[in-house]
Parts: sequence; C-alpha cells; structure tokens
Amino acid sequence: MRRRSMLLAAGAAALSARFGGHAFAAAPGGDPLLDHDTPVDLDGSEYVDLSNRVGELAPLTAGTILVTFRTTSHNEAMTLLSASDPTGPSSDITLNLSGGALQFSVREKGAVLVNVMTRTRYDDGLLHTVAVTVDSSGTRLHAGGRTVFETSRLFFADVSGLDSLALGGNLDSDHPGGEWFFPGTIERAAVWDRVLGEAELVAHSPRPDLADLGRISTVLNSDTPATWVVTGDSITHGALHTNGWRSYPEHWTERVRWELGKPKNRDFVIDSGVSGATSAELVARFGERVTAFSPRVVSIMIGTNDIATSGLGPEAYRANLVSLVGSVRALPGSPVPVLQSPNPVDPAKWPGWVGLSRYAQVMGEVAAAQNVVFVDHYDDWLNGNGGQVPLSLLNDGLHPDERGHHRLALKMIKDLRVFDPGSRVCSLRVP
Repeated sequence: MRRRSMLLAAGAAALSARFGGHAFAAAPGGDPLLDHDTPVDLDGSEYVDLSNRVGELAPLTAGTILVTFRTTSHNEAMTLLSASDPTGPSSDITLNLSGGALQFSVREKGAVLVNVMTRTRYDDGLLHTVAVTVDSSGTRLHAGGRTVFETSRLFFADVSGLDSLALGGNLDSDHPGGEWFFPGTIERAAVWDRVLGEAELVAHSPRPDLADLGRISTVLNSDTPATWVVTGDSITHGALHTNGWRSYPEHWTERVRWELGKPKNRDFVIDSGVSGATSAELVARFGERVTAFSPRVVSIMIGTNDIATSGLGPEAYRANLVSLVGSVRALPGSPVPVLQSPNPVDPAKWPGWVGLSRYAQVMGEVAAAQNVVFVDHYDDWLNGNGGQVPLSLLNDGLHPDERGHHRLALKMIKDLRVFDPGSRVCSLRVP
C-alpha cells in the first residue's frame, strides 16, 4: 500500500490536503467538490478516511460520483466510495462492486431506499471508470462514460446524519473498523454538485468504452426482454464438430437467459448461422438471417469460408463487413452490431487458410473504423498458446471442437462484461 500509515482515520487531516488537487482539471465538468486524484493501493483490509469532506457532500440532492479503479483480487463486496452515519446501523450511500457488478445503494436506519446492481461486471483487473449521476429525472449508472443502467432518484441528502466518508470501505455502528473493503488501486474518486453529460464522463474516463459497449451493457442490465441474433457460418451454426456439447451461441444463451437472472428468462438468442456461409451470402440473405428476428443485438462471425471463395479477397470481405454493420444499424431501433473474428486453423491440415489472419485483421480494422465492439478470437487463441494454433481446440483442424466452442464463449462473455468465475458456464471444464 502506498503510504500505508496515512490511510487510517488518524490521517484524515493530512489526506484532506493531499487529495485536494485537480490532476484531471483539463477535462470538462468544472471543479468537483471532492477530487481525490492521487492513486492509492488498497489491500482489501483498509480504507481511506475522507470524513472531513463529508459536510460538503451531505446536502446534495443531485450530482455525480465518479471513480476510476482496477481490482487486483476479489472480495464479494468491494466499496469504491461510501458516505455513512458511523453511529448507527445501515445508514449510508454507497457505490461499490458486488460480485464484480456495479452497485449503488441508499439506506436510512436499516431501510433500503435504493439498491440497484448491474449484471455487467468490472472486477477483471482492467482500468474502469464508473459513475452514478442523480437529478430530478432519475439515477443512472455509467461505465467508461456510457450509461449502463437507469433507476429512480435518491442521493446524499436522502440519508440523515452522514458523518463519515470512506474510500475503499464502509463504516457503521456494527462495523466501526469498516467493512466491504476494496482490493486494488483507486486512481481517482470525485464528486460534483451537478450531473455530468456523456461527453464529460467520457472525457473523465482514461479508458472510455465504445458507445456500443454501453448500449450492450444497457441491454444486459435492463429487465426489458431483448432478442439477440448470432449469425455466421458453420462455426456459429455449431454443426457436427461440437461432438454433442454446446456451441458458443448455446453457452451464451445459458449465460444470458438463465444465469444472469433476467425476468422470466425472456431474452431470446437466435442462432442463424448456416454452414458454408460467406460474407457475400450473409449480405444477400440479410433479411432472412437477421431482419426477420427484430434483434436488439446482432453478432457476426464470418470469414472462414471467404478465404476459399473466388472473388472474396480481403477487400471484398471488408466491403461486405461495412455493408453488414450499416444494415444492422439501419434496422428499426438501431440494433447494436458485434463483430467476432474467425478462429485460427491448423496450417498443416488447411494450408490454403494460412491467410485467414489477414481476414481477422480486416475485421478488426472495420470494427475500429465503424466504432463496433470487436471480439478477436484469432488473437485470443494465439496469445493464449504462445503464438501457436491451439490444436486441442479444433476438431478437424478448422472447426472448433467442444473445448474450442467454450473458449469462444468465454472470450465473448469476458468482452461483453458478464464473466463470473462462479457461474457454471464460465467455470465449465470440458474433459
């Protein structure tokens, strides 16, 4: 821990001076009331006491709380910033991670006034900036500058007797030494007396999310049913080579429809992958493969057959991907496209597919140019195996087997932020 002796209650006065700077002042949004902008490492058993600043925040009925952090290990409950009445039980306003999910709660003398939690998770060791904004229109949770959840309005002023402000922990009469400790680095915690807009939140995020990733998170966190279309070729189809096990769309279905607890499991996942499909065929048959299902999110994994099809070189492939992304966005409700690269293949068995890496690269270039979420399986498989094609994940040297499909599903689950090591899908071990 950096300067460990300063992080306990006795160091509050010193912390007030030390954490009053504005290293992020160049970003828009005006001066925050509180700006702890010096990174601090926490080991999951202590907290930073900022109680001498709580008086400025206690009257707020609207505003923004923003925290930039990365986790280094896992506690089931991990506080980012909490204001509380330390003399009574359960009177607090808390922004924290619960099982890795972003949670915002307001409690008054044991009564839970607000307790909302995302299904998307942020305990992956990467740098995240999360925020909660509250005004008369309601409460919104944000990640990477993008809205991911909306609920009813409550803020600091709705809790009486606030006398404690803690970074990385929460205090009440039952836990005078603190609870819900955060293990990791908190780069910044700031509070404004007004709601920051999306452009401001993005500017205050060192690692902003794509707008489309925020939209996907909103779909995952909402209780409104959504239809997901997963389309592509035989790999998405899950034809033959899974040996009776689930394909990656089926793993995704189980994760979304059952494990995430969406009401009555009313999200639907449609697998419209067709064995032998190419990007050109998907463009030509977009109506029956995608439009017919009125999707909210459309995943496209294509390219493995393009490389072996005359007239479908990398540039034709690029044009087709651009067309597909545009067609998805043009559908009613402007669904969210997701591009997923082909997996690498065994060059000894499939020498004509050696150039598939170029197709994966083109897909990444299209995703970057079009601001589309890109799940790069090609890179994931090679990087996870010392730069070599992991033959144990392939059934015939080209199509993923049951292990390969689970690997595809895990990458998709992690990139779309619903990975949970405790879930049966995420922890599955295929013999």
